[in-house]
Amino acid sequence: MSCPDRRLLLVARRRRRAKLLRTLLWVVLAPLSLGCHLDAPVLDRATLLAERGRTTDAIDLLEAHVREHPSALDERRLLIRLYGVAGNGAAAAAHAERLAELLPAESPIPWLELGAACELSHRYDDALAAYDRAASVAPRDPAGPKRGGMRAARWGELDLAEPRLHEALRRDPRDGEAWHALGLVRAELGQLDAARQAYAAGIAADPDALENRLGLATVALRLNDPAAALAQYDLLLAARPKFTAALLGKSWSQILMGDYGAAEATLAQAERLGADHGSIERQREELRARAQPSVGARSP
Repeated sequence: MSCPDRRLLLVARRRRRAKLLRTLLWVVLAPLSLGCHLDAPVLDRATLLAERGRTTDAIDLLEAHVREHPSALDERRLLIRLYGVAGNGAAAAAHAERLAELLPAESPIPWLELGAACELSHRYDDALAAYDRAASVAPRDPAGPKRGGMRAARWGELDLAEPRLHEALRRDPRDGEAWHALGLVRAELGQLDAARQAYAAGIAADPDALENRLGLATVALRLNDPAAALAQYDLLLAARPKFTAALLGKSWSQILMGDYGAAEATLAQAERLGADHGSIERQREELRARAQPSVGARSP
């Protein structure tokens, strides 16, 4: 790898880490308050320091605050995550234990926070263990198994993700997002019928969770059923007419069905809406190839 390539890779990694940090900090400061006295200036200042890369200063500020206000819950949550950023797993775990003492016994929050801290330290086995602990201490709450399943899926640990997502949905079968994640995992495992069942259950649970329709369309294409895929893309586009990914899926389904005129019209619509030029060109090449049987067909 050349020096410029290395620099670009390092920049990309720093940006990804900064984005993850901003996301995880936002979760702490989201409107779901724990009902404690919230010293907004302290949280704001600590968050601003962390976003500027001054993690140690943010930790010092919060440590001083929780010493003066031992029952400060939101500040302690943020402190746990910042210790994850700093790579101090022992301090993060100690504050998680203290948070558990302050919250009801069945609250999953301390262990969800510890899991997030472990992720920020790239300790993924420990993160999953923390999410499993959240699932154990709160046996009716779907947050622990859902977080563990979603994160395991993101890490590519599909065999670990599937049972956790299944448990999350046993606890809350109305969660369209979790059904979609389970469908994705099962599809990646090659369990296409089970994936289709998960996506269908997601639509039944939450008709507005349109990602499940996209999942059904994808599974239909993998099962060589373009008509079923087309039906799902049409339903998607009825709800989101400018969704270019659905338009490209629709045009590909039409190509597979031999409806070339309709496919070209759909591609033209996708092009007007700014769909990916490379995908459009590949599909048009396939159209030309299928119109000339002597030319070998290519995949989209």
